[in-house]
Amino acid sequence: MSIGLTVHQIAQAVASGQRSAVQVLEEHIARIEATDPAINAFTSRRFAQARQQATAIDARRQRGEALGSLAGVPFAVKNLFDVAGDVTMAGSAVLRDHPPANRHAVLVERLLAADAVLLGSLNMDEFAYGFTTENHHHGATHNPHRAGHTAGGSSGGSGAAVAAAQVPLTLGSDTNGSIRVPASFCGVWGLKPTLGRLSRRGCYPFVDSLDHLGPLANDVTGLALTYDALQGPDPQDPGCHALGIDPTTEGLHLGTQGLRIGVLGGYFHEQAGPAARAAVEAAATALGARDEVLWPDAAQARAAAFVISASEGGSRHLPLLRRCPEALEPLSVDRFIAGALQPAAWYLRAQRFRHLHRKRVNALFHDWDVLLAPATPLSAPAIGTEWIDINGQRLPCRASIGVLTQPISLSGCPVVAAPLWPAGSDGLPIGVQLIAAPWREDLALRTAHALQASGVARLRPPAA
Repeated sequence: MSIGLTVHQIAQAVASGQRSAVQVLEEHIARIEATDPAINAFTSRRFAQARQQATAIDARRQRGEALGSLAGVPFAVKNLFDVAGDVTMAGSAVLRDHPPANRHAVLVERLLAADAVLLGSLNMDEFAYGFTTENHHHGATHNPHRAGHTAGGSSGGSGAAVAAAQVPLTLGSDTNGSIRVPASFCGVWGLKPTLGRLSRRGCYPFVDSLDHLGPLANDVTGLALTYDALQGPDPQDPGCHALGIDPTTEGLHLGTQGLRIGVLGGYFHEQAGPAARAAVEAAATALGARDEVLWPDAAQARAAAFVISASEGGSRHLPLLRRCPEALEPLSVDRFIAGALQPAAWYLRAQRFRHLHRKRVNALFHDWDVLLAPATPLSAPAIGTEWIDINGQRLPCRASIGVLTQPISLSGCPVVAAPLWPAGSDGLPIGVQLIAAPWREDLALRTAHALQASGVARLRPPAA
C-alpha cells in the first residue's frame, strides 16, 4: 500500500520496480474518492490523463529507461496554476468562461518532467486573497484533522490534500502566508522559497511584487526533492532570477551542526497564543536554540505588506469590480475595493519602507543562519469564525491569521513551515517557521530535517 509513503519512498519503489506507477496512482485515486466528499480539497480531477502518464512511466521502466527523480509520485496543484486543457479558475467562478490553458505552468511542466503524476487542481481562496479557503464558489475546504475547522489558506486545498494522504505532494502559492498557514493548520511541511527563486510563468497572479510559489509535502526529504525539481532559470519570466539548480537534498544529513539558530521574540512572542508559544519552545529545545532575536520593525512590515497586497490586488481586479462585483467572493470583494481606492502615496511609501526593511533583515543573517518563529497565532479555528482572542486581544479572524507570516513575506526570505503538535493545541497541529537568508533554502531545509529527525516535528495521519 502506497498511501502514507513519502515522496522519496514512492519514487524509489517505482524506479526499482517494487511498485508500479499505475498501482500507486490507483491507490491514491481510491483515497481521493473516499475522503474528498468530506474534505473538499479538489476542484477538478484529471484521472484519465494521470492513468495514461502512469502507464507510460511503467513502460519506460520495463524498457530499462532511466526515470525522473519523482517517478510515479502523485501530485496536485492549487487551481491558479495553468493545467493544459483546463480553465485556470484561481478560485473564482468569474473566470469559468475563459478559454482553457494551452500549456502547463512552468512548475507543473518541471514536475511532470521529473515523472510526477498530475491528478488535478485544488481549492483556494478566490484570487488567493484569504487565509481560510472558505470559498463561495467551490465550498470550504475542511481540515482533515477535524471536520468543520479550516484548512487555512489561501492554499487550503494544497495543505488538506497532503494531510489527508490524498497525494504526498502539492504546489501552492504564498504571498502573505498562503503556504505556511495551511501547512501549520494541516500539520504538513511547506516551503516558501526566496522571492524570485522559482518561475511564476503560467500562474494567475495576486500581488506581483510579493507572490511566491512552492511545494507542500508529507516529509522534509520530499519537500527538498521537489524543490530541486522545480528550480532553474526561466528567461521568459522577468521576475525569475537566472539561477541554476542548487541541490538541497544532498546536504540534509548535515543537520544543524555549525548553524547559528536564533528565536524571534518581541512581536513574534506577543502575537502568538499559548499553543504557538509552546510549539516554538519545543522546536527551540530540540534545535538547541536559546538566544532571542528581534525582527526589525515587524509590525510596520506587516502593515506594509497589507498596503502592497491590497493596492496591487485591488488594481489588478478593478475591471471585474466595475463590471460584476456581485459575482465575486463576498469575503474578498470589499478588500479589493478598498485596495483599489488607496492613495498611490501609501503604496509608494510601503515600497520604500520595504527596500529599507530588507536591508535591515539581511543584516540579521550576518549573525544568524536560521531564525525560528511561530507560523500561526493559534491552531485551526472553526470555519465561519469571525473573531479570535490572542493574549487578550480580540482580533478579526480572517485578517489576523497571517499576523506572523506577513512580516516575513515583506523580506522575501525563504521559509520552511514545520508541523508540531504541542500541548494546549486541542489536538490540532500548529507550525513553526524556519527562516533563512535569501537564496539559503538549503539551511532552512537542513534545520527542518533535523527537527523532523528529532521527532518533535512530524506529520500525523488524519483521524479515520
